[in-house]
Parts: sequence; structure tokens; C-alpha cells
Amino acid sequence: MTETLAITGADGLARCPWGLTPEVYRTYHDEEWGRPVRGDDALFERISLEAFQSGLSWLTILRRRPGFRAAFAGFEIAAVARFTEADAARLLADPGIIRNRLKIEATLRNAAVIAGWAEGELTELIWSFAPDPAGRPAPRSTAEVPATTAESVALAKELKRRGIRFVGPTTAYALMQACGLVNDHLGDCHARGG
Repeated sequence: MTETLAITGADGLARCPWGLTPEVYRTYHDEEWGRPVRGDDALFERISLEAFQSGLSWLTILRRRPGFRAAFAGFEIAAVARFTEADAARLLADPGIIRNRLKIEATLRNAAVIAGWAEGELTELIWSFAPDPAGRPAPRSTAEVPATTAESVALAKELKRRGIRFVGPTTAYALMQACGLVNDHLGDCHARGG
């Protein structure tokens, strides 16, 4: 991996290089990525979007996020768990989302599985894999940001064991980054926080 340091934008703020442009990336980087996300529906959305991103650009997902939210009932687990074959067919025809049959079926199946869990169980499960932040120094460059960790491998394994599909170790780590279980903003990035 090529080493890339934080880059200062036209606004004078240093950011992780991927969070500089376009505007949708900058907003996501500054306001959402790496911030703690709790709540089963919110985490279900992130799991689903990370699965849809697999093999694609995250920019594609961010640009279609409003379409995904509309198509998947705001990612309300109980609502998506009630989707029928007709809903699956509707989703496969929806140009506002990624029309991948396997990813759509996995999202519907995942909702059905999680709907059978106790409220808060998904949140508790995911956050139980958060590593001790004291053992994770701030990365100085993108070369120091891993694609997977022992925790993401364990999280993916546990989610799969419980019936969740389309979540391997790399996807699980991306989820951990996006939802604030780890803080992989570069050390010089203004969004890193304290």
C-alpha cells in the first residue's frame, strides 16, 4: 500500500486523503465516519450498505444512500423482515439501489434473522468486538490502516454463525471503522478528535 498522509483542503482542515473530495465524501468523512453508531436499525443499515459496497466504490453507495433508505423502509429491521417476494422483485427493478440479487436476498434474510433477536442484541453483539482504543495508536498514514484485524475476523465469524450473510472480515472491519468501534482517522486529521 502506498503511504498517504492527511491532506489539507481548501478550507484549511487536514483530512484523511479519501475524505477530501467529492463533497459527499467530505461530508461523510467529517460528520459520520468513525463516529459511534448505536441502535439496531442504524447498525443494520450500516451492515447492509457495507454488504452492498462489496466489490464497488463506497462513493457509489453514498450517492445512492437516499435510494437505499427509501427502498428498504429506512432500514427498519421489523419492516424489512416483513418484505415479500414481491418486494424482492421490486428491489431488483429499483434503479435507485444496487440491483444485485444476492445482496438484496442477503439484506432481507439478515433482517429476518435479526428481527428474531432481543431489542439491542445487535448493538450489544457488534460493540462487544470493539478493541481497546488504548492499544491502537493513531495511524500516521493510510499505510498503517489495516483491512482486517483479529476483532473483525472474530466479528464476521460470530455474525455468520448467527445467520448473517455477506459479512466477511474485511466488510466487518469497514463496519467497525464506519461505526466508530475503531478510530482510523489519521493522526493529523481534524475529524480524529481526542
